[in-house]
Amino acid sequence: MSGTSGSDDRPRTKRRQLAVELARVRRQAGISGRELATQIGISQSKVSRIEAGTTIPSLPQVETWAAAVKATEETRRSLVALTEAAFGEVHSWNIAFSDRPHLQDEFKDLEDRARAIRTFQLSVVPGLLQIAEYARRVFSFFDPAYSEEGLAAAVATRLQRQLALYAPDREFEFLISEAALRWRPGPPRLMLAQLDRITSIGSLGNVVIGVIPQNREATVSPMHGFVIYEGGGGQGDVLVEVETAHAGLTVTSPADVALYRRQWARLAGSALYGDEAGELISGIAAEMAAQT
Repeated sequence: MSGTSGSDDRPRTKRRQLAVELARVRRQAGISGRELATQIGISQSKVSRIEAGTTIPSLPQVETWAAAVKATEETRRSLVALTEAAFGEVHSWNIAFSDRPHLQDEFKDLEDRARAIRTFQLSVVPGLLQIAEYARRVFSFFDPAYSEEGLAAAVATRLQRQLALYAPDREFEFLISEAALRWRPGPPRLMLAQLDRITSIGSLGNVVIGVIPQNREATVSPMHGFVIYEGGGGQGDVLVEVETAHAGLTVTSPADVALYRRQWARLAGSALYGDEAGELISGIAAEMAAQT
């Protein structure tokens, strides 16, 4: 895993500029990280991650931060503009992994402040539904490669993120292609356990799982999976995360978010739900069992 390739680039990123400015205005106001965390309702560790540039705060959090430090209107507008720009950046995996073992904490931060999460996966089981061994094998394919310690920590944090599925006040919707359910990162026994996990989670009242069968006529040509995070603050409190081979992309532009909403609606219209989805998953499991 590369540890130096991004060190010269980070100071020029909008994410890094935002981190430096937020830390500067806090120190200028004479407020400690602990005091600020209490005032804006987040953990002190998250304040540290924000100021280190490893986590991007939401726009409402930046607004509250600016109010807590009594920033001028000009400074507030500058911080808001930097935040919007940071969310629109492409974050290279090489740079992202240059100073931390994994990125699961960032996804947990997004999930913690979302009211509803809609995940579409074209080629792999969504992370929130993965069993430990499936997740470990998926992470092992990553390039740049995880260290042994980073791999173990990534799997452990991914499993910890899944606790959110059991919170009744949170909504989760998953659209999974049949191809993703058939993709095998391990032996058939692994896939049997993974398919059973999907069926089990699908029984939760706040979770909806749709499966898009291969024999359905396509209504959209998705190039990759994506996740829509719906906050509690209306249209402006929505973002989309897209993972590509070389980088992660955070989408906040209303026009671009609307595009992903349209794609979601078309994909959802092609999916099977409830007993029909269960029958398709059972059929795939039977084929896997025949290979053991």
